[in-house]
Amino acid sequence: MATRKTKGAKGGGTIRQRPDGRWEARYTLGIDPGTGKQIQKSVYGKTQREARQKLTAITAEIDSGTYIPQDKTTLEQWLNIWLDEYMGDKKYGTIRNYKIACKYHIIPYMGKYRLSDLKPHMIQTLYNRLYRGEDGEKPLSAKTIRNVHGVLSKALNQAVWNEMIRLNPAQLTTLPRKVQKDIQTLTDEQIKQFSMLVEQDSYRAILKFILFSGVRESEAIGLTWDCIDFDRGTIRVYHQMLKRTKEAGGYTLASLKNDKERLLTPPPMLMTMLKEQKREQVERRMKAGPAWHGWNSVEEQKTWFVFTTEFGDHYCPQTVYAHFKKIARQIGAEKANVHSLRHTYAVLCLQNGDDVKTVQSNLGHATAAFTLDVYGHVSEKMKQDSANRMEAYMRGTVYGKTKNG
Repeated sequence: MATRKTKGAKGGGTIRQRPDGRWEARYTLGIDPGTGKQIQKSVYGKTQREARQKLTAITAEIDSGTYIPQDKTTLEQWLNIWLDEYMGDKKYGTIRNYKIACKYHIIPYMGKYRLSDLKPHMIQTLYNRLYRGEDGEKPLSAKTIRNVHGVLSKALNQAVWNEMIRLNPAQLTTLPRKVQKDIQTLTDEQIKQFSMLVEQDSYRAILKFILFSGVRESEAIGLTWDCIDFDRGTIRVYHQMLKRTKEAGGYTLASLKNDKERLLTPPPMLMTMLKEQKREQVERRMKAGPAWHGWNSVEEQKTWFVFTTEFGDHYCPQTVYAHFKKIARQIGAEKANVHSLRHTYAVLCLQNGDDVKTVQSNLGHATAAFTLDVYGHVSEKMKQDSANRMEAYMRGTVYGKTKNG
């Protein structure tokens, strides 16, 4: 025989019809230890059956210990709390990107909804709208949609851990397929032309350095003399120059993208070029006189920037870009940008037989799998070289032995 729940028992419930015609099911969460009164909540339905089904589901959750009270916090309120209180382990750039995604792509469409009301199809509709581009907005790329999803999913995961919602509805959505864009690289002929033309440019040193070391532009701009060991022929890459808002400090030396420093062993010719760069920097300081903004002693120079203007200031990305594009147009590489030099370096390494693990290490990628994903399809020449090596092997073994036999 079923037992009747006692008054105030956790999970107890009653159903009644309200004056407005709706059915209300009330359930008890237990006793408030502060007041000694019952803690009661309600769910509603258009019919008695609907209200009873909701009550049954909730009491089952209460009995199993999985019940989470409905939170009245809206998504906008929670995102603001999350951005303010849970970003302690994130970098400046990451936080900035999170705020942009929330401000422009999530809050305008879904900020008003309560966390407890969010459903997978609501979030799916958001992603679809952003992908199509509606209300006069430009369509977002699949990559941007995935970034937005990453931000929203992280915020909702924290809400789950805080027991504000039971499940993360963003995890049950389908994301648009990310299409790998063709990377822009310079051909062998364009590299030759570039190498000749860049010699006439005042920014030749940094452009050649990026091309033949594969470092990121921000890493080259932030490179300091203490990173270079001329005796061992190595370069330590452990920080980069990032541009922030004036309120956030402006240009700042920051840790690397994945916080993992790396040690490069570049071609000896590149180290010779850096020695020449150091000598030219000394000459620029003497020529600039009081107008020099850089180091003022040999000790200070040790930690100063490798690539500087005629007055000793570090380079700005926009200026480096302008100098590169001027040359790129002359060699027929209009679509290329400064990052294309890094891509070109990677392709050259692979074409010349470097193993993927070495290329990954030199580029500073998190995994070799990522390197393969970006560059694995890159060169028809690599395929042809592979075919030629197999041809030589076959002629020297299988077919060679058959013929001699």
